[in-house]
Amino acid sequence: QALDADSETTLALSRAGFRSLADLAERPSRLLAARFGSGLVERLHRQFLEVVKLELDRMSVRDINNVQALILYNIGKDELTVGELTQRGYYLGSNVSYNLKKLIDNEYISQARSPHDRRSVRVKLTAQGLKLHERLDQVFARHADELTRTLVKPGDLTQLEQTLRRMEQFWIGAI
Repeated sequence: QALDADSETTLALSRAGFRSLADLAERPSRLLAARFGSGLVERLHRQFLEVVKLELDRMSVRDINNVQALILYNIGKDELTVGELTQRGYYLGSNVSYNLKKLIDNEYISQARSPHDRRSVRVKLTAQGLKLHERLDQVFARHADELTRTLVKPGDLTQLEQTLRRMEQFWIGAI
């Protein structure tokens, strides 16, 4: 039986070594999660970055890129060290020092030495950074509303988040 799915799914399944839907049904779900799920998460992340880039263009924000905007968004109203940003994975494979420098140069983020540990630098959003954070928050809220109104039930998102967190914990444990 040939794969009966949309072309993107067919391609992903083929890359994961599945020749048919029956072949997929016979394989353990763990293999599916490791081979198919991880590729899907990576593609979703890249697509999300493209959406953020388009939204920045719509807002006429041209002095930072999509990765920097996500770092800014994830800092929010917190004050964090560079190490905390790295630990939380807000940079997602990019050079966090370079991106922070750009955000500081463009006055979205301020930095200060920690009063408790002079070796540690803490960053927080400036007024301009907080304003962009608020605008991004409105965009993401609009996207979430549209998504749950048209394609996905809120319970599905909750279940997805729980599943992704379990996968994250599995991979953390594997390191």
